[in-house]
Amino acid sequence: MKTLLFFVIMLATNVTVLSSADIDTDIDSVFSVLFVTMENDKIFIAEKENRIRTNVKMLDIPYMSISQQYFINLQLYNEYCTYKIDSAIYYMETNMKIAEKLQNVEYIYQSKLNLSFSYWIKGRFLDAEHILASMNRKQFDNLPKWLLIAYFEAYKRIYIYYSTIADGRESYYYKTSNMYRDSLLQIVPADGISYYVLMAEKLTDENQTEKAKQMLFSALNISQAENHERAILTNVLANIYKKEKDVEMQKKYFALSAIYDIKNAIKENSSMMSLALLLFEEGDIDNSYKCIKFSMDDAVFCNARFRAFEISKVFPIIDAAYLNKTNMQTRKLQKYLFTASLLSLFLIVAVFYVSVQMKRYFKIRQKLYLTNAKLNELNTDLHESNVKLHELNEQHLAVNKKLKEANRIKEAYLGKFVDLCSNYIEKLNNYRRQLNRIASSGKMDELMKSLKSSQFIEDELNEFYTIFDETFLRIYPTFISDFNALFPKEEQQKPKQNELLNTELRIYALIRLGITDSVKISVFLRYSITTIYTYRSKLKNKSFYPENLEEQVMKIGIV
Repeated sequence: MKTLLFFVIMLATNVTVLSSADIDTDIDSVFSVLFVTMENDKIFIAEKENRIRTNVKMLDIPYMSISQQYFINLQLYNEYCTYKIDSAIYYMETNMKIAEKLQNVEYIYQSKLNLSFSYWIKGRFLDAEHILASMNRKQFDNLPKWLLIAYFEAYKRIYIYYSTIADGRESYYYKTSNMYRDSLLQIVPADGISYYVLMAEKLTDENQTEKAKQMLFSALNISQAENHERAILTNVLANIYKKEKDVEMQKKYFALSAIYDIKNAIKENSSMMSLALLLFEEGDIDNSYKCIKFSMDDAVFCNARFRAFEISKVFPIIDAAYLNKTNMQTRKLQKYLFTASLLSLFLIVAVFYVSVQMKRYFKIRQKLYLTNAKLNELNTDLHESNVKLHELNEQHLAVNKKLKEANRIKEAYLGKFVDLCSNYIEKLNNYRRQLNRIASSGKMDELMKSLKSSQFIEDELNEFYTIFDETFLRIYPTFISDFNALFPKEEQQKPKQNELLNTELRIYALIRLGITDSVKISVFLRYSITTIYTYRSKLKNKSFYPENLEEQVMKIGIV
């Protein structure tokens, strides 16, 4: 049950994607879904069988009227007509008897039309035409319109088959089929799928394939359900691309049509056979055989003799090609096995030869052993020398790293220092001029107010800290995250929205730059020495490294 559920979800997901975007789906995705769907067609067959069993059980309901039996039989016919044609014929022949017993002309004509369709699938073409001939055309004027539509469709289908046998579009049968198609276009609803299909066929015959495709794409957008209608639409699209000789698009839409047929357990279908022929022509023998065999199995299961007859004309050709390819692969495998046997024999001889040589070399190795012992002593001495050299190299590397780090910081801050000094000189000069103007105008109160105000200093400090933060984070862009990694999550530092570094991060930023003296740090940040000591102690105690936090900080950003 778990496996069944998995495949149902997987197939539903894949084909839902196809249904929502048939036009844009690439051909590889379509074929992937097709082969998965083919492998798991039993899931959809089980769904159909469940529906059939439900309807069959309804026939056992006591005191059911024959009219109710008629509609249950009709439901069973609809399930069977493209699934198991013999069962469909049985239920429709039963309905024919019920209709005649009720003397209901609508039921009689409906049953005859359904029987004609079933006989056509079965390959009983004369019986299908005989039933149609027994129906009075004028009688349809008093019956629902959909029966007349079905009547015209039946004749159109019969004459299309006859034109296929006659093998000519200019034949009487083909022209008669087109006459019925034109009649259908006059009576079918203009917003229905049937109208789109019929009009697309007409436009295709008139070489207006672009208009035909546009109509079918519109119909696909309308038909969102994964039903038999969608299989018909994609099949007609594939045939239009066949006329345009667009092989890739033919394959895509025949594959899509086949997917919808499988999902609806439609055993009477043509798309899979058409796809098999395309793949065969491209030389894809394996997939062509897989598709034609699947198509033949469906036709035999449905007992659709007409479809089986069509498939039987191409099945032997594909089957022979598949067997030929299989035989070639078998012969190749035999050659590989023979080659492998020869190689195995050569390997046995080589092993024997190597064993003889090993005995000869064993004595030489004994002599080499003593020589190697002496070499090992020399190697030990060399190793000790190498260890000392390695230690010296490590010391040099450490010094070089520190020099590189210092140069990098020096270069970054030197530029900033020059800019900052220049800016401060300019600001002080402007401030001096402002005070001079106030003093010259004799506004002593305003002058005293400006001299007593600390706003200028605070603004400059804030700007200075911002410049410091920005410059530091350019040098050490990962400083905050690396610093927080030294603390538990609840103790990590998070600057406020409008600041880059908070006080704690600035203290350790200065330490990272090599300023470890708390007095210098307090002057830089304009805090008391006690406050700086307190911050440093608290952060050490909260970190994962209370003993050497500052050493860990010095490792941040080392190249």
